Amino acid sequence: MHKEPFSPCPICNKIDIANLLHTKDYSLTNESFEIIECAHCTLRYTFPIPSIDQIAPYYNFPDYISHTDTRSGWMNKMYHAVRNRTLDQKSCWVQSLFTGYKGKLLEVGAGTGAFAHCMKEKQWEVTALEPDASSRQKALENYNLQLQTPETLFQIPENSHDVICLWHVLEHVHDLKGYMKAFKSILKPNGRLIIAVPNYTSYDAQYYKKYWAAYDVPRHLYHFSPTSIQLLLKQFDMHLVQTKPMWYDSYYVSLLSEKYKKSGFIGIIRALVIASISNLKAINNSQRASSVIYEIKKKGL
Repeated sequence: MHKEPFSPCPICNKIDIANLLHTKDYSLTNESFEIIECAHCTLRYTFPIPSIDQIAPYYNFPDYISHTDTRSGWMNKMYHAVRNRTLDQKSCWVQSLFTGYKGKLLEVGAGTGAFAHCMKEKQWEVTALEPDASSRQKALENYNLQLQTPETLFQIPENSHDVICLWHVLEHVHDLKGYMKAFKSILKPNGRLIIAVPNYTSYDAQYYKKYWAAYDVPRHLYHFSPTSIQLLLKQFDMHLVQTKPMWYDSYYVSLLSEKYKKSGFIGIIRALVIASISNLKAINNSQRASSVIYEIKKKGL
């Protein structure tokens, strides 16, 4: 039985619990955490959330691929093969939003710098932020990119950037509203905020429940639904232009979920089936995908 008081919802600031899911840090510590669903805005959030000072050790393991770029094991090799394809797709899509125009792009949570490098290759002026020192070093070694620390975000001038990208980053950010306020300030009047996050309303999330790898507690502080994203945008007078699915994510997440369940070879087959079903359900509605990209603008523009 839970005895400590729950923290308020980071979006609506209410404590109105619709659902409670018990899960673990299957990647590293095996510690138990709870995932709370807010009855008001449908955001799910991890409890307890480690503070900024406490969170770093939870990222410190060789298989955390966005920090280490490891190619050890078949899943990580597959990740890199898919990433090379999706990098090209993402960079071309962002470029297509501004046909013939090379502007200023900010990437928040750049990892080891692969996407930032792609956009620089397309002649964009890129600023990239990354909290992890070892990832910043790898970006320097691999791409000669000088990534900045996250505090730089709050020093960037108003109306200065055409695009801000967060690829699976918003779920990691402690100061959710502070970051959203900064994004709105930094964007040019016709700029785009691109946010990609896992979607707990997807079929694969509902199938795997506590084993769903995209919960990734406690590294993922928040777990978004399309509804909670819309309500967050409304608070900052921003609006959704369109959503796009991330088709490959369902396969990677399902395979990792089966690994957490220790399912063996049969789990690999089942993961491919579950991921395919999840994608089929999202064909006519991208907001049902395992991960969703949200293209966002300032309201009235």
